[in-house]
Amino acid sequence: MLMQSTYTYTSILHDAIKVDWQVADLIGGDKQLDFTKSFLPEALVGSDAIECLNAREKLLLNQIRGKSYLHLFVLVEEFIIPMVWAQLQRKGYRDADALHALLCFTEEEGKHIRLFQNFAAAFDRGFNTPCAGVEPREEIAKQVLTYHPLSVLLLTLQFEWTTQSHYLESVRDNHAENLDRCFSNLLKYHWLEEAQHTKLDALLLYELVPTMPDREIEIAIEDYLKLVTILNEILMAQVQLDLVSLQAAISRPLTTANLQEIQSHQSQAYRWAFLCTGLTHPNFVKILNDISPTLKTRVTALAQSLS
Repeated sequence: MLMQSTYTYTSILHDAIKVDWQVADLIGGDKQLDFTKSFLPEALVGSDAIECLNAREKLLLNQIRGKSYLHLFVLVEEFIIPMVWAQLQRKGYRDADALHALLCFTEEEGKHIRLFQNFAAAFDRGFNTPCAGVEPREEIAKQVLTYHPLSVLLLTLQFEWTTQSHYLESVRDNHAENLDRCFSNLLKYHWLEEAQHTKLDALLLYELVPTMPDREIEIAIEDYLKLVTILNEILMAQVQLDLVSLQAAISRPLTTANLQEIQSHQSQAYRWAFLCTGLTHPNFVKILNDISPTLKTRVTALAQSLS
């Protein structure tokens, strides 16, 4: 199997050093969430088509989805950090640039956790009702890490390409929607560092896969597909929690038909935002094909079934 990355640890480290921001630059002090505005673009939320909600209620749903976004990415970061640390230990410490690049990776993911948590705290201070997230995050992260390291690496890369799509395709040139500036900046600066992380994970994949026997690759592929299924289950559980949060926020009862309509639209929106955008990203699809054309075919079919 011939797999070769166009990246090097030295070039990635050089580019990563150029990206320099701190959590205090984005939230805190005079930088606070504006609850008169949407937090996420409609392309990720999918509320426009919900007929049973009025404009104010759709805005509240958008903001609830923003809180869930923060919660879900903290969950993801909690398995990414130990995954990267395990890869660093696998490589050893002789390559100084690789060591530095991977340590920067883990430090930045830790910063992302603090970023999302600080935004979540700002949300809780400004939103009138509590909004729950899927728990327990730590146990879910531990469960993910029981699967083959290659499968976790693939899931991580899938999420990193997801963040690229979220900002570049839905926020950067979005002048039509009146999005909250702080939340837009969160998506922007998260994207800036994850853009470097996609390169690191791709490089790790291209190093790891050629060292693995075919049978082990097959096991890792099956594990990865199981992880996508688990992720879908987590997202659908979050949809149910969002419905509870929405009913509390709008202070009116929703009928069974209302709940079914909202659930249908939100299930589709969650799958698109957190699964399909990553599964179908051209760069991710290329790596899947390099690992195994069969894997690419199976993931393409899976993405079509979820969209």
